[in-house]
Amino acid sequence: MAEEKHDFQRSLGLMDATAIVAGSMIGSGIFIVSADMGRMVGSAGWLLVLWLLTGLITLMAALSYGELAGMMPKAGGQFVYIEKAWGKFTAFLYGWTVFTVIQTGVIAAVAVAFAKYTAYFFPELGPDHILLSLGNFEISAAQVLAIASIFLLTFINSRGIKSGKIIQLVFTSAKLLALLALIVLGLAIGLKGDVFSQNMSHMWDAAPTWISSDGGKNWTESISPITGVALMLALGTAIIGSLFSSDAWNNVTFIAGEIKNPKKNIPLSLLLGTSIVTVLYVLANLAYLALIPLHGSPDGTDIMSQGIQFAGAGTDRVGTAAASQVFGDFAAGFMAILIMVSTFGCNNGLILSGARVYYAMAEDGLFFKRAAQLNKNSVPYFSLMIQAVWASVLCLSGSYGDLLDYATFASLIFYIITIAGIFKLRIKEPKAERPYKVIAYPFTPALYILLATTICVILLITKTQNTLIGLLIVSLGIPVFFIRNYYAKKNNAA
Repeated sequence: MAEEKHDFQRSLGLMDATAIVAGSMIGSGIFIVSADMGRMVGSAGWLLVLWLLTGLITLMAALSYGELAGMMPKAGGQFVYIEKAWGKFTAFLYGWTVFTVIQTGVIAAVAVAFAKYTAYFFPELGPDHILLSLGNFEISAAQVLAIASIFLLTFINSRGIKSGKIIQLVFTSAKLLALLALIVLGLAIGLKGDVFSQNMSHMWDAAPTWISSDGGKNWTESISPITGVALMLALGTAIIGSLFSSDAWNNVTFIAGEIKNPKKNIPLSLLLGTSIVTVLYVLANLAYLALIPLHGSPDGTDIMSQGIQFAGAGTDRVGTAAASQVFGDFAAGFMAILIMVSTFGCNNGLILSGARVYYAMAEDGLFFKRAAQLNKNSVPYFSLMIQAVWASVLCLSGSYGDLLDYATFASLIFYIITIAGIFKLRIKEPKAERPYKVIAYPFTPALYILLATTICVILLITKTQNTLIGLLIVSLGIPVFFIRNYYAKKNNAA
C-alpha cells in the first residue's frame, strides 16, 4: 500500500506571520546586551545610534527579502532564494550552517537563557546544580531543563502548524505587552528625574570602558576617549549585540508553504514585524537611559553606581535594573517572568521555522531523505526531531555563548549573499513575476550590502578568533557537499 502523501496546510494569516517575525526576534538580548554595548562605546548618543542603525539595517534586509519572498513563496525561504540565485552548492553551505550553528546554536542559547531565569523561582533548576560530573564534563539542571523545553516545543509543533501558531500568538502578545509596560512606566518615571539629562549632556563623547580583573577580586578600570577610526571599530564591534537581538526576522520565509496569500502576507509581515520590534528596542533603551546612568563601576553597590555598563553587579541585567526602578521589590520576579515568556516564545518560532529549511534541503537531495516527509499533521516531523537533538547537544556543549558570535557573523554573510541575489535575478530573470519589488531599488539592497560588509570586516579585525571560527563552520560544509555528491553519483551509477 502506498504511503499517504501529506502537503503543507496554508493556515497562517498576516497576524500569525507578523507574530512569528516579532516573536522570533525578541528573546533575552534586549534585556542584556545594552550593558556590553554601553561599555564598548561609552556614549548614550552612540548607543541609541547603534540601535537605530540596527533597525535600519534589519528593515532594509526585510524589504529586500520581501521581493524574493513574493517571487518564491515556498517552504525553506532563504534556502530557496539562495539556490535560485547562486545554485545548489551555495544553498547547501547555507543550509549546513543553519543546521550546525545559526538556527540550532541560537535555539540552544535561548533555551539555556530560559532555564537560567526559571531558576529564579526554582533554584534547584539552576546552572549551579550539577546533576552529573565526569571529569571536566558536567551536566547541570539548567541544561536538562533547556533540553526539556526544546523537546516540549518540538512535540507541540509536531502536532501541526496550528499548535505552534497558538503558542506563538499567546507568547508574542504577552511579551510585547510586558515590554511595552516596562517602556511606558520607565519613561514616565525616569523623565521626571535628571538621569536622562545627565546621560545626554555629553551624548557624543565616546569613551569605552575597559575592565580587567584578577579572579574577580582586583578590578582595574580604564576609560579612553575615542574618535575617528577607533570609534568606527568600536561601533562595528558593539553592534553585534543589537544585531543578535534583532536577528531571526527571516524565519517567516522558512514557513512560506503554510502562509495564506504568501506573495502579499510575507513581505507585509516582514515590514510590520521588524518595524514594531525596532521601535520597541529604541524605546526600551531610551527607558534605560531615563532610569539609570550610562556610566558606572564594577564595584558599585547599587543600581545607580553600577550604571547600565555594569548592571546587576556585572551580570549585564539591564532590564532587571530598569525594572527595579519601576517595580521596586517585584522587579526581579517581573523580569524573570518576562524573559521566560520572551525566550520560550522566541524558541517556538525558531523551532517551528527552522525545520522547514531542512525539509527544503531534503527535497533537493541535500539532506536526509526522511527530512522531506511530512507526518499526518502536515509538518516535517523528522526535521523537527533532528533539529531538537542537535540543539540539545549544543546545550550540553557549554559553548552556547560563543555560538552566538559564530551564528551572527555567519548570518550576516548569508544575508549579504541572499540580497546580492536580487541583483542577479533582476538580470537573469527580468520578466519573472514580482508581486512586490524592493523599495528604492537598487539603493536599498546595495546600501544593506555595503553596511553589512563593513560590519563583517570590522568584526574580522576586532573579533578575529570568533569570526574565523564562524567562517570555518561554513567552510566545513564544502567537503561535506562534495562527499555527498560523490556517493550520490556512485549510488545512481549502481
